[in-house]
Amino acid sequence: MQVQRDVIEQLQFEPILNAAEIGVAVKNGIVTLSGKVDSYFKKMAAERAVKKVAGVKAVAEDLQVGISPAFRKTDAEIAESVFNTLKWHTSIPDEKLKVKVENGVVTLEGEVEWEYQRNAAKIAVDSLSGVVRINNCITIKPLATASNVKQKISAALYRSATIDADKITVEILGNRVILSGKVRSFAEQEDAVSAAWSTPGVNFVENKLKVAEAEELVF
Repeated sequence: MQVQRDVIEQLQFEPILNAAEIGVAVKNGIVTLSGKVDSYFKKMAAERAVKKVAGVKAVAEDLQVGISPAFRKTDAEIAESVFNTLKWHTSIPDEKLKVKVENGVVTLEGEVEWEYQRNAAKIAVDSLSGVVRINNCITIKPLATASNVKQKISAALYRSATIDADKITVEILGNRVILSGKVRSFAEQEDAVSAAWSTPGVNFVENKLKVAEAEELVF
């Protein structure tokens, strides 16, 4: 009940969202969002807002995107907007990417060298008018050897002010990075996964991190 109240208050705190449009259900720390919003950007904003709340272990999204007539675009118009957005974004190698749009669903494909480039491409498209969903199928070209990856990830975890690195185990299996252990919040879990993705050569992160129950936390 407390987590549900906190999530609702967090949604109300976000100026871009109309919390009355979003239903919130919580079971065992898993938050399910339902209802309808008028843009994909708002759907992602709701998810980000929920992840900030203490006690949230996972988010199950059942939010539907219903584009209002004023913002509805044809697939050709959306594709043109996507191409222009990627072209003018300095951190995205747009020449390496391919775009497909069908019924408002944007699919991004291609190969980049860094996770931040893959993520930046999706974020750039998030707020475009008419987009219903984004399938980010961009892959990452391995750059580093496995022997260096573990050391670099561990160093990144210890540098982070929001992560208790001593409670996180890093394991490398082929091209797969496995993170395990316990974290204090869903936000810390995301920060740890993000730190792993930020390491050169990482193209898959398996998140086995668990969010500790309140009674397990020691302050």
